[in-house]
Amino acid sequence: MMQPRMLSRDEESGPGSEENEVRREDQEKINRFSRLHQRETLLEEQLKAKQKDKEDLEEISTELELADEDELVPYKIGDSFFQLPLADAQSMLETSTEQIDADVSKLEDSLGELREELQQLKVALYARFGRSINLET
Repeated sequence: MMQPRMLSRDEESGPGSEENEVRREDQEKINRFSRLHQRETLLEEQLKAKQKDKEDLEEISTELELADEDELVPYKIGDSFFQLPLADAQSMLETSTEQIDADVSKLEDSLGELREELQQLKVALYARFGRSINLET
């Protein structure tokens, strides 16, 4: 029966073991990675909320298609509801939907750029530290 072999310090440290000391530029990359990861989490939450809002607006829009043109419909502005003619409510709803679409697009673009930078930092840090650093989230 074979005994498990312990890794030597050099084997454990991976590539560039004699230079595996954390330099200032390395620490700056690690800090940047951490900040970007936190920002990614925040943007993902914002994107989910906007997508939920968009789904809600689409559902409301479908419901309004069934409403009678002559009746007033309640429309929420801020914390208050106002009775509006159907055409006005639909117009305001369309404007809100367009704004949410723009917000979703902007969030998706920001996330894409952020993830690209995160990937570049991962590559650089893993190349420098090998298995002695864990950036998996």
